Amino acid sequence: MVSCKEVSSLTVQKMQMFVPPDLGPGLEGYRLCFCSCKLKLLPLLSQLDFNGIHWLTPSNYQNYLAFTFAVEEINRNPHILPNVSLGYEFHNFIYSHWRILENPFLLVTGQHEIPNYTCKKENKCAAVLTENPWATSAQIGPLLKLYKFPQVYIGSFDPTLSESGQYPLLHQVAQKDSFLAFAMVSLMLHFHWTWVGLLTTEGHKGLQFLSDVRTEMDRNRVCVAFVKIVSSITVSYFSAMQKYDILTAETSSVNVVVIYYDTDSLNDVSYNIVQNLVTWKVWMTNSQWQAVLDGKNFILDSFHGVLVFSHHYEEISGFKNYVQEATPFKYPDDTYLFMYWYKNFHCSFSESDCALENCTPNASLAWLPPNHFDTAMNDRSYNIYNGVYAVAHALHAMLFAEEQGPSMRNRQMKMFSPWQLNPFLKNTQFSNSAGDQVNLNDRRKLDSEYDILNFWNFPEGLRLKVKVGTFSSHALHGQKMTLSEDMIEWSTGVTESPLSVCSQSCSPGFRKSPQEGKAACCFDCIPCADSEITNETDMEQCVKCLGHQYANTQRNQCLHKTVTFLAYEDPLGKALAGTALSLTALTTAVLGLFVKHQHTAIVKANNRTLSYTLLISLLSCFLCSLLFIGQPNTATCILQQTIFAVAFTVAVSTVLAKTITVVLAFKITAPGKRMRRLLVSGTPNFIIPICSLIQLTLYAVWMGTNPPYIDTDAHSEHGHIIIVCNKGSLTAFYCVLGYLGSLALLSFTVAFLARNLPDTFNEAKFLTFSMLVFCSVWVTFLPVYHSSKGKVMVAMEVFSILASAAGLLGCIFVPKCYIILLRPERNSLTGIKNKRKHRSEDTTLRCGAQGPMVANFSRDMEQSLVTGIGASECQPESDTMSC
Repeated sequence: MVSCKEVSSLTVQKMQMFVPPDLGPGLEGYRLCFCSCKLKLLPLLSQLDFNGIHWLTPSNYQNYLAFTFAVEEINRNPHILPNVSLGYEFHNFIYSHWRILENPFLLVTGQHEIPNYTCKKENKCAAVLTENPWATSAQIGPLLKLYKFPQVYIGSFDPTLSESGQYPLLHQVAQKDSFLAFAMVSLMLHFHWTWVGLLTTEGHKGLQFLSDVRTEMDRNRVCVAFVKIVSSITVSYFSAMQKYDILTAETSSVNVVVIYYDTDSLNDVSYNIVQNLVTWKVWMTNSQWQAVLDGKNFILDSFHGVLVFSHHYEEISGFKNYVQEATPFKYPDDTYLFMYWYKNFHCSFSESDCALENCTPNASLAWLPPNHFDTAMNDRSYNIYNGVYAVAHALHAMLFAEEQGPSMRNRQMKMFSPWQLNPFLKNTQFSNSAGDQVNLNDRRKLDSEYDILNFWNFPEGLRLKVKVGTFSSHALHGQKMTLSEDMIEWSTGVTESPLSVCSQSCSPGFRKSPQEGKAACCFDCIPCADSEITNETDMEQCVKCLGHQYANTQRNQCLHKTVTFLAYEDPLGKALAGTALSLTALTTAVLGLFVKHQHTAIVKANNRTLSYTLLISLLSCFLCSLLFIGQPNTATCILQQTIFAVAFTVAVSTVLAKTITVVLAFKITAPGKRMRRLLVSGTPNFIIPICSLIQLTLYAVWMGTNPPYIDTDAHSEHGHIIIVCNKGSLTAFYCVLGYLGSLALLSFTVAFLARNLPDTFNEAKFLTFSMLVFCSVWVTFLPVYHSSKGKVMVAMEVFSILASAAGLLGCIFVPKCYIILLRPERNSLTGIKNKRKHRSEDTTLRCGAQGPMVANFSRDMEQSLVTGIGASECQPESDTMSC
């Protein structure tokens, strides 16, 4: 004979039985079983053991009150389960691997020793409400599934329980947390927190959240500074005593930490976390779990200013009053209230019956600070309230369906089996008394909406939670989160919105350069290069300005470049134009002076026709430099090179002709027909047109292949676009310069060889120096021209033209002007004869027997040059030449 034991249970009030008039007297009522690993109600002892209730906290007791409040409210409601009363019983699942199934067996069979036997024939539980963690559900779930016992899970939503298919009879009340990670990252982006630490409790929920939040942070470029996983007591029996090294060297630079706490875990873990926290951090968390630190007062509260993402729900009317009215005098069988009143309201015990006496008059739980007891309904209590109503609605639907079926013979309702309630629970959907939708079908369950709460913790356990924002996944993009920043009270020691970054933001004008071996949020700020900008913070690449734009000094804006050129208004343009005009005037004056004194000896002696040609060509050179100044156009670009090439070719070929004339004249030391014929016929004068014709040929090829054109230089000067004349074919340009250089080098060589000829009006030395200056200027011009750009390049070319032409003018004509203006006595026939007499004597002494011949030739040649008699009038006379 199998003996049965009574189920160990504790009821707060006696269950009432109602007999519906239309169903007959057979109705006995239905029970709800509330199972918890956290709730432990003890019978009243004559000698109270205060250490025996350490598992029951004010938060868990609030869950108990929410359960009884919902049952009593339903029993008073005539629209739900009319003529039916709900009862309840509580079971505490002892957390022990070898005793975890003891109370579940009591729940479903009435005994726990012999399986497959039941001693409970009446008043079975209609459903069981569980708040067990996943590890416990994994052990008791198969047992309840075996008996097809419906479970209503009131813990936080766990997708594992729904997706695995192992718990088909388990129905979850809580809303989904699919958007929790997205909501937290949205808050990070709002405050520009890009360097955030993650702290989570161990377990599959914590690991899933860790995966979700890291994915969301990576997608929004928020870096994970560190990840800490705190072991749960469900894993290790001794972990409640373990110390967690949360703050280390790697976490010191992090000002914002996200804490994900699995609310199904035990409270010892949360307290161990708090022991290691500091007060100047900003904490974000997923639940009001920190409020379970009941009775623990901190001088510097680590969680002052914590931001909590709490499920949004409206306040349940009447619950606060129900909590306030809960006293041990109203519920004398409630052991917890009896002992709680003794601890908090200065009660004493009666010696006769251990009754409470001398307590604070009219004491209420509402008098206690929130860290001792919070009368506001929390997430778990709200789920319990909705869970009780869900079972009631399912029972109501089932009874109504049976009532609508075929009429029963004796109009009596038999006690149903628990498995019959499952289909109705699965499809239960209703609006609770606060107007919130409750749905037990996981596929049709909506995602959560969150209230962002800011907790203010003050001394003596005074706490205040302020709603500072909301998050709704159903809102439009950009409007999902609303926040009132001015209402936020930050952590201790922080007066304004804190920053949490690995590196300070790169302001406009700088780009990010990642630091090797570190996260993407750790970077250096590198200034943008020339003509590149960044107009936003934390840009990874600089943007290059367009060709007609340039970057300002701050490198954060592209400005339009100013069109410019070597203008007459520029200081450099003024200096070059003034120099060119001055040299032009000087050359004109020299030409006028030579024309005025054209019959003097020095003008005649140096071939005045070639002198006039040279002066006119130099005049053209000086004037041609003005074409390089001012705004260029196609005509000026072509004229620049035309006049430059022709004028300098004429000038250099004229110098060459003058040099050859002198050499030919002084090299005829003996009467000869060929040399005389060359000199008499004026052959040197043909050098100018021949050389000019060759240069014109080169120039024609240049103009025919790739002539000069207008071009822009946008890179030489910052912020300016310079209009310049492009040479077109650089090869042709260098051929022109090379040809001029060849003529100059030839002239220099001939003049250098003739420098020691008799020097009465002999300008060979001056021609040598002029060609030396000319060659030096243009040899220096080439490298400088190549290294210059923009207006400087144009100015260099103008300077080279003026310098080389001025060298010719100065070296050749300044000595002559000196004699004409300041030494007129040397510019007469008498002065020449006296100088010739002394030179003839010196020549006779130096040359011996040949001295008279050289002296006579020199004397006769100088006389002919001075008097201006043509070479054709010279007649050969024995061994000397005379005129």
